[in-house]
Amino acid sequence: MAGYYPPVGFHFRVEFGFLSSGSNDARFQEVSGLTSELGIEEVVEGGENRFSHRLPNRVKFGNLILKRGLFTDSQLIDWCKNAIESFQFSPTTVNVTLLNENHEPAADTFSFQNAWPVKWSVSDFKSQDNSIVVETLELAYSHFTRIKL
Repeated sequence: MAGYYPPVGFHFRVEFGFLSSGSNDARFQEVSGLTSELGIEEVVEGGENRFSHRLPNRVKFGNLILKRGLFTDSQLIDWCKNAIESFQFSPTTVNVTLLNENHEPAADTFSFQNAWPVKWSVSDFKSQDNSIVVETLELAYSHFTRIKL
């Protein structure tokens, strides 16, 4: 297709079902883990020793990983603490959308269904470095879909 340019990966929006739209609490510097993989089951046929049959199995999804500068007062981190420290889960939908220069969707939205926190971590504190403290949030989810523009 002439004149087509793939969307850039540095301008995106993350939305959580329980946070208001445009909340500073949902701003991240990095999103990773957007993976899905079809499992394979090997079936051995009796008397056939040259090969095994490889059949498709369930889809596996990686965890969604979000990174940002440490937030001191955060509904999102309260949500994580409730799950990790109190074992009280409130699964939600998380949408990740690539944006164009006008802050409008530039590609399909990735919608992660029934997401819940499985890990929260903070970067190391180092007196020798002049860097911000980064917190990492890792989410498991049941599946994700692509919502067309």
